[in-house]
Amino acid sequence: MKIIDLTQKLEATMPVFPGSKPPELESANTIEKDGFRQSKLTIYSHHGTHIDAPAHMQKEGKTIDQFSLDKYFGQGIVMDFSKDYVEYITLDMIRDYEKHLKKAEFVLLKTGWSKYWGEEEYFGKFPVLTEEAAKLIASFNLKGIGVDAISVDELSSTTFSKHHIFMSKEIIIIENLTNLDALEEKFWLSIMPLKTDNADGSLVRAYAVIM
Repeated sequence: MKIIDLTQKLEATMPVFPGSKPPELESANTIEKDGFRQSKLTIYSHHGTHIDAPAHMQKEGKTIDQFSLDKYFGQGIVMDFSKDYVEYITLDMIRDYEKHLKKAEFVLLKTGWSKYWGEEEYFGKFPVLTEEAAKLIASFNLKGIGVDAISVDELSSTTFSKHHIFMSKEIIIIENLTNLDALEEKFWLSIMPLKTDNADGSLVRAYAVIM
């Protein structure tokens, strides 16, 4: 069995979605002063490697805690679009993986964009699905879809159409994944969230298990 970490490290200098403030990691107690060490974390629910619940963008959408725990674990496949840069992942490109989608619970899109983590380019024109491609993926019985970029939509988007396509089918969205190069074609994926009341999203420790 092999466990592969797919999570970006939480730190004060990490890239965050425009409009969000960076996380704050402070020392609250020290061994010298208090006899124990404790930290204070100030974070957004969508910092770092995280998941979006439908409630993130849909008024009547479910929150993280309204799904059973098995929503966050299952069999995954990776779709590799990292060989050549494309601005859009099209319907025809997805059709090559259609037979695998029938058996998958999670789909991870490998674009190679995580290599720009911590650089200005991370906020550039990362590859995204076309609406038609997103609708095809959403037509399958999936638990979640993940990307190695900051969003499933273009940063310039004001409608967040791809978010809504997946959220309308209660498909969890995973963003800011990394290390997808280490994955084999099929694996088990865990994206366990924090157990927070009424959560629109959550940081996760995403990892894959290859048997």
